[in-house]
Amino acid sequence: MEYSQSEVMQYVAENDVKFIKLLFTDIFGEVKSVSVQPSVLKRAFQDGISFDASAIRGFLNVSKSDLVIKPDSTTLSVLPWRPQRGRVARLYCGISYPDGTPFEGDSRHILKKVLEKCDKAGYSVKVGTECEFYLFNLDEKGMPTMTPQDYASYCDLAPLDKGENVRRDIILNLEQMGIVPETSHHESGPGQNEIDFKYDDAMRAADNVSTFKTTVRTIASQAGLYASFEPKPLDGEAGNGFHVNLSLHKGGENLFAKESPEAKSFTAGILKRSREIAAFTNPVKRSYMRLGQFEAPKYVSWSRQNRSQLIRVPAAEGELSRIELRSPDTKCNQYLVLALVIAAGLEGMEKKLELPSPVDLDLYNASEKDVASLEMLPADLDEALKIAADSDFVKSVVPENTLRSYIENALGK
Repeated sequence: MEYSQSEVMQYVAENDVKFIKLLFTDIFGEVKSVSVQPSVLKRAFQDGISFDASAIRGFLNVSKSDLVIKPDSTTLSVLPWRPQRGRVARLYCGISYPDGTPFEGDSRHILKKVLEKCDKAGYSVKVGTECEFYLFNLDEKGMPTMTPQDYASYCDLAPLDKGENVRRDIILNLEQMGIVPETSHHESGPGQNEIDFKYDDAMRAADNVSTFKTTVRTIASQAGLYASFEPKPLDGEAGNGFHVNLSLHKGGENLFAKESPEAKSFTAGILKRSREIAAFTNPVKRSYMRLGQFEAPKYVSWSRQNRSQLIRVPAAEGELSRIELRSPDTKCNQYLVLALVIAAGLEGMEKKLELPSPVDLDLYNASEKDVASLEMLPADLDEALKIAADSDFVKSVVPENTLRSYIENALGK
């Protein structure tokens, strides 16, 4: 349910909500929060709540440090793992300067602008995500170790799969918050898990990823475990992918269902810009240890069903027809990734790009001759950041000051 501001105020008053967490993200997608009391909520909606932006990595410096967050009333949800007396609710926020001008480093606003452009062109994009994470044991002091919770493998059952109950609790909590997980299972790595979500509007899907990560970390902690979204937490094991399923709609029709020219050009646009956006889909050094291994892509290519490709077309029909982008990892800022990916697809349609022929090969075992004509994703973060810095396309989506700050801060990660 989407609430208006007055409905949020009424809900808070009638449902024993005593704390409201106002959530926002830094430029790397890490969730931050300021808690307010119900008596402050009206002011938060009208004027916003200020915070010290110089203390947030990649935002402002101390000489000009004030920013303001204003809650989005449509994102109200009660946190089900908190006490039911004196409840805690949360709202996602936009970030602006004190004069009301949107802050260029607000990645949620960057996505909003791309979606407005998409809507103006008569299209909408649905997004379904597949999120992987590891569960590690804690030591006697409660600090994370690198010892996996279990040594099960893909789709194993309990008792080999010790993450079954944790996934159950995660899903039940998410359902109480109005989020719809569809499938869950043990992944290939020891202690690795995956939960997949029903498609939704792009902004809601992005917000849900933030909620998902917070929920996973919280429920894992309650179970005496540490949840890791690092792209490659264990050498020699599968990395954590963040697979993004996209479908393109116009007039209520899924254009991928009939393989329309628009859908093909949308896909071609994403392929064309994939190297330029790699610094965002794969934002840390260990991201590049994941690519090219354990079903993570290395080359700029597409195919049907083939999991060695950057983009694959799953075996689905009708409303479920879609493409799956397989390069992003769970360390990414999903708002920026979706903004860049959708903008690339829109550019592909505007320019009526031709979709190249599919590459129907197992690229993990292909010969050098087979892959000689294929572009490769960047080999490391330094290369990815340099490509992004030189990209006019990236600068058309991510404001230049924000891009500069992203690159400067990413280099130190």
